[in-house]
Amino acid sequence: MKRTGSFPRLISLVESKSFTCSVISVILVAAVLVGMETSKSIMGRHGSLIHFLDSVVLYVFAAEALLKILSHWPRPANYFKDGWNVFDFLIVLICFMPFEVEYVAVLRLARVLRVLRLLSIVPRLQILVVALLRSIPSMFYVTILLFILFYIYAVLGVMIFGENDPKHYATLGDSMLSLFRIVTLEDWTDIMYINMYGADKYGYEVAEMARYPGIKPQGALISSVIFHVSFVLFGTMIMLNLFIGVIMTGMQEAQEETAKMNRADKGSGSKFGDYSALVEEMSNLEDQVRSLKNKLADTSAGEGGK
Repeated sequence: MKRTGSFPRLISLVESKSFTCSVISVILVAAVLVGMETSKSIMGRHGSLIHFLDSVVLYVFAAEALLKILSHWPRPANYFKDGWNVFDFLIVLICFMPFEVEYVAVLRLARVLRVLRLLSIVPRLQILVVALLRSIPSMFYVTILLFILFYIYAVLGVMIFGENDPKHYATLGDSMLSLFRIVTLEDWTDIMYINMYGADKYGYEVAEMARYPGIKPQGALISSVIFHVSFVLFGTMIMLNLFIGVIMTGMQEAQEETAKMNRADKGSGSKFGDYSALVEEMSNLEDQVRSLKNKLADTSAGEGGK
């Protein structure tokens, strides 16, 4: 929605494309500086310059926040009605706080979080974040369903393959971690082959065999294939695609909401333009009426003199 305030030029400045691009450039510079601070050799040679540039970036962010607050004058508190503005302000505020040595990690974290300001200033990224937030309720139920699937297969894995493959299925926790590896398709076939052919014939070295004194190597060709292939189909091909579908739905809803807001802004902008034109026309009419009154007054004065 088109904003009005005591400083219209300031409003047009903070909402201009050049201002936004400048802030994005400063954020990218801040990201590069944070990355350079991780290098001891670079900090040893150019540490003072990097710290100076980091302070400049921080003051630029503070100036940006101040300009945006002033653009809402005479109601500066309206700045904090936007969650993205609150996020930006908190990051700047944390960076200015005088932390002690033991809390310097908080300051470093705040410097890293400055890169996340791209989310608050790039509209496309905002749509992605809004889509993720909208998807959280649905993702919660998909996560519950996935956990149930993991739990069932983890119990079965311990019962069927625990004695043959204690490295992956000795306990319920080990089984859960192994299933997580399988669902990410990270060398999941190795786990399947261990239980297909037996630990003594595939996957286990002699030292590993000695590490598990209770191991009983035995292959289960059909059971291993059915177990692992079915879990890949259910866990990866179906469940993870459900997550993608939920996120895509949230993104579509966020895009539709953004489109509605843009249409509303255009509508309010056109109404504002019509109102301005009407005010200007009324002002012209008042000027014409005033000039006619002056002419009539001059005419009456001339006739009275005669």
